[in-house]
Amino acid sequence: MTWTDHYLQWNASEYPGVKTVRFPDGQIWKPDILLYNSADERFDATFHTNVLVNSSGHCQYLPPGIFKSSCYIDVRWFPFDVQQCKLKFGSWSYGGWSLDLQMQEADISGYIPNGEWDLVGILGKRSEKFYECCKEPYPDVTFTVTIRRRTLYYGLNLLIPCVLISALALLVFLLPADSGEKISLGITVLLSLTVFMLLVAEIMPATSDSVPLIAQYFASTMIIVGLSVVVTVIVLQYHHHDPDGGKMPKWTRVILLNWCAWFLRMKRPGEDKVRPACQHKQRRCSLASVEMSAVGCAPTPDSGVVCGRVACSPTHDEHLLHGGQPSEGDPDLAKILEEVRYIAHRFRCQDESEAVCSEWKFAACVVDRLCLMAFSVFTILCTIGILMSAPNFVEAVSKDFA
Repeated sequence: MTWTDHYLQWNASEYPGVKTVRFPDGQIWKPDILLYNSADERFDATFHTNVLVNSSGHCQYLPPGIFKSSCYIDVRWFPFDVQQCKLKFGSWSYGGWSLDLQMQEADISGYIPNGEWDLVGILGKRSEKFYECCKEPYPDVTFTVTIRRRTLYYGLNLLIPCVLISALALLVFLLPADSGEKISLGITVLLSLTVFMLLVAEIMPATSDSVPLIAQYFASTMIIVGLSVVVTVIVLQYHHHDPDGGKMPKWTRVILLNWCAWFLRMKRPGEDKVRPACQHKQRRCSLASVEMSAVGCAPTPDSGVVCGRVACSPTHDEHLLHGGQPSEGDPDLAKILEEVRYIAHRFRCQDESEAVCSEWKFAACVVDRLCLMAFSVFTILCTIGILMSAPNFVEAVSKDFA
């Protein structure tokens, strides 16, 4: 701060060797320039030093000080944010007719770099304000300090771990349902994100003006992980579905087993390996073999069956298997055939139950694969869309991570 005081001039030829004189600030007049938006308990936070005066009356007053001002913090793009803080200086008691303010360029060459912020620039502007009480203007000089947050710390300690944790949530859909750890993995990932959210809440200022960028990303990731846990519950319910609970609804079978399976290029286990006609023939022959072995029959080379003195053919075999009576009135043979029919019925029920269980398990695999693709796309879009929406994202990455 410099000014000219004509009452402090002297003739340098009359006082040889006296170029400058140092006065305590309380002995001569000095302008009462203060920081208007100061947030310090002591309104004037400067250390009072001597005033340097030369023979022409030019006064120079350079008090060191640490200024604390009230600034609006916009945390919308945190941690890729750029903050602007205005420092308004002016006279507290003199108007523009008594004291005029002129702006000078700020010298920032002697500043020490900060580990959290980068000083982008300092822009000064002189303005005048009129009050209702007075006709004279009141000039002031406002310096706008622009600082950019350095994101290396937050990227390595918050963003990258969060991206890795959200990727772990996708592994829930790759974990087999029989492992019994699908729900545990999803809940563990959800708890990890909650811990990171608490760390972010401690770092950011308590403001409700805007939602920070990193909070949006964490919230979207938690929603994805929460939905993955819900879907995992549905998958486990499908996989461990009770066969006595009924068959799969028709609309579920059409959507999951037909449309979604075709879209995902998934096939049921064992599909297209054995033709249905062959399966039916093998099944019929196996049942006939069970019945023949139970009654002591032996197959002949011409596909006939010899049971003691009675020759049995496959047609006669099927007649007995489906409730027909034996040709002879032997009670032991009737009892044996009844047992064979019971065993065949149990086999059919067991095969039907296995078919129902296999259908539900395949539906669970389809849901897992479908959610893996959908959640992967959604996670990538959220990561790119939210983080890269910051205006200075590219600048921050190029400067801090290079």
